[in-house]
Amino acid sequence: MNTLCKYVLAGAIALSLPLPSMTLAQTSGQTAPDEKTIEDAYIYLLGRLLVIRQEQTDTKGKGFAWNTIKYNPLGSADFVNPNFDVAYLEAWFASDDDGGVLLEVPEIKGRYYTAQILDEWGEVIVNINERTFPSKPFGKFALVRPGSTVAIPADAARIELHSAKAKMLARVEIKGDPEGALALQKQFKATPLGEVTPVPAPEVPNFDNQTLIGAEAFDNVDAILGSALDVSPIAAQMQQQVRFVAAYVASNPEARAAVDKALRDKIAPDFVQHGIARTVEVKNGWGVGTHIGIYGSNYLQRTVTNYAGIWGNSPTEVVYFSLVSDAAGKPVNGSNSYVIHFPANDLPSAVVNAYWSVILVGVPDYRVVPNDLKRYNFNSNSKLTAEADGSLKIAIGPKPVTGVAEANWLPAPEGKPFSLTFRTYVPKDVVKEGRWVPPVVEEVR
Repeated sequence: MNTLCKYVLAGAIALSLPLPSMTLAQTSGQTAPDEKTIEDAYIYLLGRLLVIRQEQTDTKGKGFAWNTIKYNPLGSADFVNPNFDVAYLEAWFASDDDGGVLLEVPEIKGRYYTAQILDEWGEVIVNINERTFPSKPFGKFALVRPGSTVAIPADAARIELHSAKAKMLARVEIKGDPEGALALQKQFKATPLGEVTPVPAPEVPNFDNQTLIGAEAFDNVDAILGSALDVSPIAAQMQQQVRFVAAYVASNPEARAAVDKALRDKIAPDFVQHGIARTVEVKNGWGVGTHIGIYGSNYLQRTVTNYAGIWGNSPTEVVYFSLVSDAAGKPVNGSNSYVIHFPANDLPSAVVNAYWSVILVGVPDYRVVPNDLKRYNFNSNSKLTAEADGSLKIAIGPKPVTGVAEANWLPAPEGKPFSLTFRTYVPKDVVKEGRWVPPVVEEVR
């Protein structure tokens, strides 16, 4: 969420997910799980597999090195639901009992910034900024494994990770000053503390968002679950369910085939089509994302966020809204034209302490859709044309919409589904408490 980090997602069901049930059926002496047990175990495990997939993608990238910052060029973010409002920098940090990494954060005034640190399940460990650390909003921070004995400089703050690895996504708001943002971006530094040899991620077969992994998800569960601590309060229960299903999958070819069929024919397609809707409270056609980043017992929310907008941040930093349907309750399509109309007394700039943005992405990959204008989003600093009464209209469609300034038009992929992610950075209480959502997306006939 991100940038979800995309997304998105509230959770009317956030803290009440039932633990799975089991059947008493027997297959070759091995108790057979029912479909609900398989589904719950699979969705829990998929949350970790999606992070492993991202780690494998990132570590294979050109010039990758552990404990080294990658300074992304402006306008690029090679992951789902990117954020084009900021200068991005990212890194994978590795630590062990005797080593870690020293992160240096520059002093930044007058624009939004954060260094977001996440664990290997997609949970936010901390955001380093003036809101979270008012006593030390910048300077040196030692990121170490719990219990590490590595020597830390006297002027560095110690931050213990959840496990041996962590992902950093840091952001510096462009705010109409790209050169200034880039200069600040390059002032973030990472220096190894001692020698660390990262443990490779467990082997996971490649899969994409449209065709999710099948029964092979359960082939290496001990290594997958043992590779990173899950801070969820129901981790022990859910991991037992995963191991139960894994044992059944391994018991004989017929059992494996039955689980694979259930996953590929029903469970995985159902997750792709309906997973987001099941984790959000929908208002005005938008899924409201006020429970992202720190998930508690809601492993479904976590897996959906990792799927639709990996690296989602916590609501004190950003609340995400993901478009579910238009004003008529229908999915949006790039062949149609739409308008979002913000009244003059309810502009998005009034509900944030930092900035707002809206980005158009394709589904189910949740990546930006190429267009000739290279126009993918709008934000607080975009040169948008206001209406005569002070209100604001944003148009979405395959071509400019009559009655809306062309400068306010987001190109949509003709004939294809898409989604919008609306972000409110450092949202005011009215947003965090769920009392504000973007207006409906109205189809223009």
